[in-house]
Amino acid sequence: MANRDVLSVRFNQDYSCFTCGMENGFQIYNVEPLTEKLRQGSDHVGSIGKVEMLYRTNLLALVGGGTFPKYAENTVLIWDDSQEENKLALEITFAQPVLAVRMRKDRLIVVLRNQVHVFTFPNNPQKLFTLDTRDNPKGLCEVSPSLDTQLMVLPGYKCGSIQLVDLSMTERGQSTSPVTINAHQSELACIAVNQQGALVATASKKGTLIRIFDTVTRRQLVEFRRGADPATLYCINFSHNSEFLCVSSDKGTVHIFAISDTSLNRRSSFKKMGFLGNYVESQWGLANFTVAAECACICAFGPGHSVIAVCVDGTYHKYVFSPDGNCNREAYDVYLDVGDDMDF
Repeated sequence: MANRDVLSVRFNQDYSCFTCGMENGFQIYNVEPLTEKLRQGSDHVGSIGKVEMLYRTNLLALVGGGTFPKYAENTVLIWDDSQEENKLALEITFAQPVLAVRMRKDRLIVVLRNQVHVFTFPNNPQKLFTLDTRDNPKGLCEVSPSLDTQLMVLPGYKCGSIQLVDLSMTERGQSTSPVTINAHQSELACIAVNQQGALVATASKKGTLIRIFDTVTRRQLVEFRRGADPATLYCINFSHNSEFLCVSSDKGTVHIFAISDTSLNRRSSFKKMGFLGNYVESQWGLANFTVAAECACICAFGPGHSVIAVCVDGTYHKYVFSPDGNCNREAYDVYLDVGDDMDF
């Protein structure tokens, strides 16, 4: 299945769909129930490295990649699937490869290795401003989907720091001075913003700790421990109501943490042994489940107390967890084998 190799997977803003950039084009799936919604082959678009979806609208942002790209990796293509003929509505080219694209209903954000460009969107996009970042090879950048809190979070200049940018306080050619939070001592691996833009979660490349900050007061609210051994984290996501957080890593484990009621999280049995220091004071996960180890995987919350994991090996996992820490598999599928269902 070489031509079906998955290059990237990503959820849309409300986790109702996920996109796949592939060696043979791109595909879009509905999360619940799992159905294929759109497929474009490599004969039309070449191999696609990244696909960003704007909610469940007809607008997508594509970036070429893989073995047989039709479009350059330094170009963002805006794909309008509602068009009968020319679905490529816009192309924007940059001096460096595009590492990530983020979309809001009013903004288009393009992430390069040392810069983030912000455009108006969707009608006749105009560049508003450019922000410099420290070296950002992962293309880390997240935005709140909320129209009330127009927050963008990206790496700061200092190692392990993040910048908080208010996108509502911007005019063309300038932006307000970003607020900086020193989140970690080592380089960042993951950033997540909750739906309301009130919380930001961060993890470093060590992959052992996840920290949550209040975006207004900039105070750290809680610290979670994924594990004792270093790991590569692939994804962090808040639940819709911000009561829970899920995290995936190359250990093949998806961890679920309670944010609102942290008493649900496990604590170390060595807590009273003070000589162990802060290590034992960290909160461990409420629940967890396993997927294929060392296979890149994204995770997000579905209906009820469910977590969806989508892996680049083509597998789809749905688990339901309870407040007492039980976690049971409710669904498993190979999404690449799911038949067409074009009713969006």
